[in-house]
Amino acid sequence: MQVRQKLDAFPRQLRAWAIGRNFPSLLIGGLLLLLYAPLLLHWIDGWINKSISTEHEYFSHGLIGLPFAAYLVWLKRHRWAALPDRTHFAGMGLLTLGLIGYLSPLPDTINLSLPILLAGLCLWLKGLPGLRLQIFPLLLVLLATPNSMPYLLVPYTLPLQRFIAGVAGFLLAQGGLPVQVKEIYLFVNDRVVEVAPYCAGLKMLFTSLYVGLILLYWTGAWRSRPKVMQFLTGILLLNLAANIIRNALLTYFHATTQTAAFYWLHDSWGGDLFSTVLLGLIVLLLRWIDREMDAETTLDDPEDETIAPSAES
Repeated sequence: MQVRQKLDAFPRQLRAWAIGRNFPSLLIGGLLLLLYAPLLLHWIDGWINKSISTEHEYFSHGLIGLPFAAYLVWLKRHRWAALPDRTHFAGMGLLTLGLIGYLSPLPDTINLSLPILLAGLCLWLKGLPGLRLQIFPLLLVLLATPNSMPYLLVPYTLPLQRFIAGVAGFLLAQGGLPVQVKEIYLFVNDRVVEVAPYCAGLKMLFTSLYVGLILLYWTGAWRSRPKVMQFLTGILLLNLAANIIRNALLTYFHATTQTAAFYWLHDSWGGDLFSTVLLGLIVLLLRWIDREMDAETTLDDPEDETIAPSAES
């Protein structure tokens, strides 16, 4: 009877031990959840239902990155617990700055308070080693936090808009359409299509680079500078080509009065499908770069060269 009572009491004792040992972490996590759950739900709803501002919609890659960041933190939990508790003075400064930002009436300041608070907690609890351990999850959170950066970049996209319009017009002319290109406007069959700033592909470029960072980290390819440079260059070129094709298709659909097709690609799930295909190409690009560079490494370091020193000795 006593053995059975002890066995029945064991789960309660284990739960009490776990809560007691991890109480500070659970308390901090609960406070963060209480503070930021409404904000995160607002972001997620806006990204999924496109009910958020145009600039903030550029950060919809957070649907991928925020769960992945949480997963990385979970994977690092044992290394985090093994770090000695030490407080860095900058942690209190970031925590204060984050709380001030959270209480601010400005939406961008409230949003950015999340990564600031998280970085402050790392410094306050574990010092610089804790910050270094969580630096990549923190970077994913920061790059997924909505802010006005896309709005600030819009004035500088005019050369890109002109280039996209010119190449799209050239492609359509090769297909036999009577197209005229003036600055960022394409005129076909008395219809006009504008390559607007928000049609210049910045949103997809942000998403592609974000997913590219995740792939580089997950595969370990970030340790090779040549791989990183080739991969990021490939992402830029793929996005440029994809955006030219997309604008050419939109112009063709609009000029030929295919309203349903235009709406499907511009406003409906056709755009999401187009983006998914592009992300799939980015994954294939990294695999190709890995394979090609590994093959070059094998050719540069043949087996007979590696055994030569021992043979001479």
